[in-house]
Amino acid sequence: MTHEKLILAVITTNPNKIAGGTPIFTCDTREEMENVATNLEAILDGIAHALSDELLIIVKH
Repeated sequence: MTHEKLILAVITTNPNKIAGGTPIFTCDTREEMENVATNLEAILDGIAHALSDELLIIVKH
């Protein structure tokens, strides 16, 4: 089964604004958030997109 166009993960520094069924990674700083996103891009074979200064998503196109 192939998955296309999904949100694989959410990475945030503000967990109060996030809820849902996708894995959520909470970080203390923007730098930590970017490091986690870089690792998850490679692990999940996805692409990181910034939705705001405190929110990144990893998606599969």
